[in-house]
Parts: sequence; C-alpha cells; structure tokens
Amino acid sequence: MNSQRDKNRVIIFDTTLRDGEQSPGASMNLEEKLRIAQMLEEMGVDVIEAGFPVASNGDFEAVNAVARAIKNSTVAGLARAGRADIERAADALKPAVRPRIHTFLSTSPLHMKYKLQMEPEQVHQLVIDSVTLARRFTDDVEWSPEDGSRTEHDFLCRCVESAIKAGARTINIPDTVGYAVPAEFAALIAMLFNRVPNIDQAIVSVHCHNDLGLAVANSLAAVAVGARQVECTINGLGERAGNAALEEIIMALRTRADAMPYTTGVKSEHITKASRLVSTITGFVVQPNKAIVGANAFAHESGIHQDGVLKHAQTYEIMTPESVGLNRSNIVMGKHSGRHAFRAKLKDLGFELGDNALNDAFRRFKDLADKKKHVYDEDIVALVDDEIGRANDRIRFVSLQVVCGSKGPQTAELELEIDGQALHTKASGDGPVDATFNAIKALFPHEATLRLFQVNAVTEGTDAQAEVTVRLEESGKSVNGQGADTDTLVASARAYVHALNKLLVKREKTAPAAMTA
Repeated sequence: MNSQRDKNRVIIFDTTLRDGEQSPGASMNLEEKLRIAQMLEEMGVDVIEAGFPVASNGDFEAVNAVARAIKNSTVAGLARAGRADIERAADALKPAVRPRIHTFLSTSPLHMKYKLQMEPEQVHQLVIDSVTLARRFTDDVEWSPEDGSRTEHDFLCRCVESAIKAGARTINIPDTVGYAVPAEFAALIAMLFNRVPNIDQAIVSVHCHNDLGLAVANSLAAVAVGARQVECTINGLGERAGNAALEEIIMALRTRADAMPYTTGVKSEHITKASRLVSTITGFVVQPNKAIVGANAFAHESGIHQDGVLKHAQTYEIMTPESVGLNRSNIVMGKHSGRHAFRAKLKDLGFELGDNALNDAFRRFKDLADKKKHVYDEDIVALVDDEIGRANDRIRFVSLQVVCGSKGPQTAELELEIDGQALHTKASGDGPVDATFNAIKALFPHEATLRLFQVNAVTEGTDAQAEVTVRLEESGKSVNGQGADTDTLVASARAYVHALNKLLVKREKTAPAAMTA
C-alpha cells in the first residue's frame, strides 16, 4: 500500500462496527452495518474492522456481507488466538478484495494470571502459533497484545518480535483499559522502536480507550513517535467511555499540520454525515458540546465571540464548518416545497433515498410542514433518520391517541403492525408515557426492562420535533432506539418500537468470552 511507503501517512483503522457495537445499548443489523461500512469506504477509511465472526452467525454474516460489498478499503475480522476463531474469521473474509485477520492475546501479568490462567511461556508460544495460522489465510495479519499498555516491557518486546517473525505485518498496541497518559504511552511506543530488532518490518498501530478522556491525546502522542496506524470509531463510540474519536483524530491532524505533519486519506467533508448516520443507527445521541460534530461545535452565543466571528471567522473558529461537511443553509423548506426541492435538500444533507423511501419521507415532511411554521435542516435530518433503514422491522408504529392530564386516568390507544398484522389496544398507566409503553407491551409481550428514557428538542420553539431515545435491557443485552415527531408521545412510541426491533436482532447474538478492548 502507498500508505505504508509514505513515512508521514497515517492509516485510519475504523472499528465502529466491532468495538463500537460493544457499547451497552449499541446494536446494528446487517443492513445497518453495510450502510456504515459503505460510508466509511466513501470517506476514505483505510481499514474497516467489520466484526467478530465467531461471536454469532449474525456477526459472521455481517462481516461476510461487508467483505463482499467493500472494494477499496481493507476489511478486517477480529479473532482470538484459537484455531476456531481464526478459521471462522478467514471464512467470513473470503470475498474481500483486501482481507485482514486481526488476532489478539492478553499479555499483561494481570490478564495472563486471572483471565487466561496461563504462564508467560504458554502465551508467547500461542502468539507464534496464532499468527502463523492466520498467515495461512492472508498476507495481511494484525496482532494485538491485549492490555499492552500494562504489559511488562521485556515480555512485550519478545512477543512483538515473535509476532513479526511469524508474519504479522501490523502490530497494534492497545491501551485496553484507558489507563495510559500521553507521555507514558509515547514512551512505550518509542521503546518498541528502540528495542524490537525487526520492528521496521511492521506498521505500528495504537488502539486507545477513553476511560480518562485521553484516547485521542494518547493516539496522537504515539503518532508523533512513529505509530502509523490509529484505531478509532465514529463519535468515539465504544465500550465503557469509548474509543479515540475518528473525527477528532482527523481534524487534529488537519488543523494542526504545523505541529503534526502527518496526513490521512480520509475526506473530512464526510464527517458530519457519518456522525449522524452512526448516531441514528445506534441510538447514541451526540452530546451538544462534543468536539467537531456536536451541535454547539460551531455555535457562538457570547456577544464578544459573535462579534469576532462576524468580523473574521478565524477569531473563534479554528476550522470551518464546511471542512467537516456541516451544512449551514438557512430556512428554505416549507409546506409549499415540492418533491424535487425536497430531493435536492436531502442530497445536500447527505441522503440518497430510493423512490419508495423518498415517498415515505416526503409524506412525513409534508405532515411536519403543516404542523411547524419553520422547517429547519435539523428537522429534516431527524425525520429522515427516523424513517430510513427500518424496512425489515417486524414491528411498525401506526397510530397513537393519548388521554392525559392532572385528573387522570392516563390512557393510550395504540395501533401497531406486527409481522404484517394490524393490532389495536387500549392501556392505562402512571402518566401518558407509561400508558403508551404499557400498550406496546400488551400488543407485543416481552420481558425487557426500560433503562433509559431521554427527550431532546431537535430545534428551538414549542413546535420543535422531539427526538426520544429509549434503552431496553433483556437478559443482560441492551439496545437503544430512537424516534422523532412533533408529538413527544408519538416520538416515544416510535423510539420504544425501534428498540424492540433492535432487541429482536440482538437476541440472535451471543458474545464470546474474552473480547478485546
């Protein structure tokens, strides 16, 4: 690859589909994974880690489908050090133009003693055996020492050297529990360059978690001393506090090229679109003050700041909104807007819909325009996000009528379409939301527990669309669902139904032991 020959080129390895999906509540079906993978390829991401094929049949099928669909990016499948994992990953990746097997094994004293219950010599031999096996299926093998940042240096160097001898062409050093600080992590990477004699035969990669809020800082510190692959996710998605955020890595390198003279192949203008897509699919709302992609990232309320920006944008903006694909157009859509204008607006916002999906979205847009005086870009994004990608849902929201108020009782009349059959019921509850959710349970009985109910206004004003996030948990598995509507209760019902549909997908998946972080 050219990226490996250019000493200042940083390879971007995106693990949104694998590590990102390990976030509690985040789950993606095959169609959703394909949409994200295609977006990542369009962005110019070098490596897409599509999943953990041995985890379940669903994970295998998703990795296999991504491998078939992606032509330019490398597609990676994760595997533990065992034969079954590696062979399963190889099978899933067979259609890939550029397949990579990413295999890993814990190397820290803590993990070897308590998780693996293996002696260092056994672990070292398993590193050699697993990489050797993976190389039988592909020339592109990546090896990771799980909990690498807490591994004894002598043993880490020995394992890295052996992995490279066995055929690993990328060595990834994970800060699995987000414990490292930048100077320490940079020193660890520099130590490997100084002590491992064959380190020049591999690309050094880093995979940092954000438990202390240092994932991006640690990753950039590693790049500064020679690492040339960064593993990251859209919106920083990932288990616990998440991973290094792709958008922050990209824009830090682009904005501060004077201090960090490194390049990537990622087209930053796709960042906002990718962020919205991942947020919609996973149900994880991006916090307003999130760097690069948060709603307030380019907002200025202070009078002094507003005055400066109006005189010269760079007084308070170190990057332009356009550089991350943020559209700042004014209100142009309303109830008199036609289908052609709506299609053009969707394209401007980054959506390409088929005829059927366009018709459904246009119908909802017209309904929205009748209710709202002004329709903003954010309204259209929320509306379309709420519609697309749900063609295979077993449960569909049809209608809701609620009676509520201080005198009670609060009741909800609900109609759902379940497996193509229209069902109707009436239920009561402790408030209108409780009544609505009780009605859903009556029509589709389940044992899931509500863990999160969150309401956000998409825009300003009393006629703003509500964007609701619901988290359901069942048998230790949790999923997030989202719904949008000018009626908060309708948005709540849509979000709950969305979560239920995702839970049905999640039921088919079983997580293997010893997942890497």
